[in-house]
Amino acid sequence: MKNINPNLLPDLDVCVLNALGLFANPKTKLPEINFDAFERPLVVGSGNAAATGRIMFADKDAVFADESTYESRLDAVPSIDGVMLLSASAGKHAPIIAKNVRSRGLRVVLFTCNPHASDEPDFDEVHVFPSLPEPYTYNTSTYMGMILAKTQENPRRILSHIKRAVNPALKNSSIDFANFNAFFILVPEEFDLIRPMLNTKFVELFARRVARDIFTWEQAKHATRVVEADAELFISFGKQNEWGKYRLHIPLPKKADYATMMAVGYYVIGKIQAQKLPWFKESIQRYCDNPPTISGKKKTKYPVIVKYG
Repeated sequence: MKNINPNLLPDLDVCVLNALGLFANPKTKLPEINFDAFERPLVVGSGNAAATGRIMFADKDAVFADESTYESRLDAVPSIDGVMLLSASAGKHAPIIAKNVRSRGLRVVLFTCNPHASDEPDFDEVHVFPSLPEPYTYNTSTYMGMILAKTQENPRRILSHIKRAVNPALKNSSIDFANFNAFFILVPEEFDLIRPMLNTKFVELFARRVARDIFTWEQAKHATRVVEADAELFISFGKQNEWGKYRLHIPLPKKADYATMMAVGYYVIGKIQAQKLPWFKESIQRYCDNPPTISGKKKTKYPVIVKYG
């Protein structure tokens, strides 16, 4: 695999703007999803695909699982009548899961960004979402498109909010993220399901080099600040915070939904990435050249820049 110059890889905030630009384009069409296709679906995904599935089907009588738990959930809940499977690439675990599920006589509906996924016989129905080339693991446009298909938010308004409200908040705060090695992030209660997605981004970009905790305000009241850190920044989304010595408030627009929260959250994390050392950019080539082995699949290298289609 040809080595990628780390300096040419974009930070996460750039990918957020690009993704919003894609979905703001009138020519970009999202699939129309029948969220009531099954009375009690099993919603399955890995990593942030699983988190996206929880967001998309939060208002349904759904059962949620990942690649490690879907079989036990099928055994435990006999009323499951179909499977909604989320996988941006439709690779790795997705074909294995689909084959196992169909052996039980259940239909599998796939949400993906890979237009070739319909060639896989174990997917009964395939919804292909538009996406942009991005560094491996970013999955910004991929899952943003899926969430937008559910929430029907206006990507132009999200983009406008970032430019008119988020950027000034960052600039006027005079906060230098490089001075902090710990982040305490607060999100509104109605966005509790975004916390795994934000946490995953911190793990992918910073691993154990940066400490982070992500709570709703109510969750944060339960002994989360007994031990404090000297260089800790409290970042609050949507509501002013009075905890901690160092604070940054990021506004959210009225009637914001999950696509807005995802975009704004990822954008701020991207700004943190831009002010930290380039740990991710210097490591992603090595990781992609030596990826973990997926059970039942031949080990192959991952592309550093992922492009579906």
